[in-house]
Amino acid sequence: MAKFLVETYYNCSFKVTHYLDDVNEKELSQLEKREDGKFEIINVKLDNRKTKSLEKNKTTENINKNFKSVKLSENNLDQKSSVKKDNENFTNKIQDVMNRRFSMPDRRKGYIQKATIGDHKVYLHTGEYEDGKIGEIFIDTSKEGELVKALMNNFAIAISLGLQYGVPLDEFVSAYVDTKFEPSGKVFGNDRILSATSILDYIFRELAISYLNREDLAHTPSIGSNADKLKDNDIDSAEEQSQFLKIVKDITSKGFVRNNYKKKLVDLSDIRINLKGKK
Repeated sequence: MAKFLVETYYNCSFKVTHYLDDVNEKELSQLEKREDGKFEIINVKLDNRKTKSLEKNKTTENINKNFKSVKLSENNLDQKSSVKKDNENFTNKIQDVMNRRFSMPDRRKGYIQKATIGDHKVYLHTGEYEDGKIGEIFIDTSKEGELVKALMNNFAIAISLGLQYGVPLDEFVSAYVDTKFEPSGKVFGNDRILSATSILDYIFRELAISYLNREDLAHTPSIGSNADKLKDNDIDSAEEQSQFLKIVKDITSKGFVRNNYKKKLVDLSDIRINLKGKK
């Protein structure tokens, strides 16, 4: 009885995330040997399937011809069904990993932005993962009825669930920016957004500027000018890797400082305050 070897090939896309104390050639060369990375499967697709003969005297062409003409016996049918079940189980496991929800940590970073749109106050609360990626939002409004508040609250829950299941923030931004309904008009209380066509337009402009660096959606320039960026370009590579700045990035909300750590930090190490009152 002839024996055949069936080989099935898959294309698997995945990513591995590492946290490094320093970035240099030595750390990057030993990156693949580290076992502390976070593994995440992105996609798995069936590529192709090949059949080989375990007999030495038959060529590949004869094997393919005989394989088409030979009727499968009951044992071969059982083997084929078992292979199919194994493939289905493997695919189900991959789908379970892909559809998994990445819950927010119990203690998380974030910020609160208050703004006024057409005499309506809007409070935007954000929650972030440990790496600074946004994972949830809360929306509070004033001068609105219970129905509108409930709808906005549940809308924020839907957006949060989408972010935790892996929906990119870019998709929400492209879907809700420039939506038009009341209240709309001038925006007060936000240093980057001066007007909005709706509450959703304002909210996702704010999130895009804070977490995606979408300066094209802002109405005012960022705190750091282009001249300052050009002057600091030569020393940024060294200063950004300092241990102190990394600690600040770990404990500070990415959305709150909008990546402008240097502009937001104030060095108080050399300041002495005289607490003695004047006589």
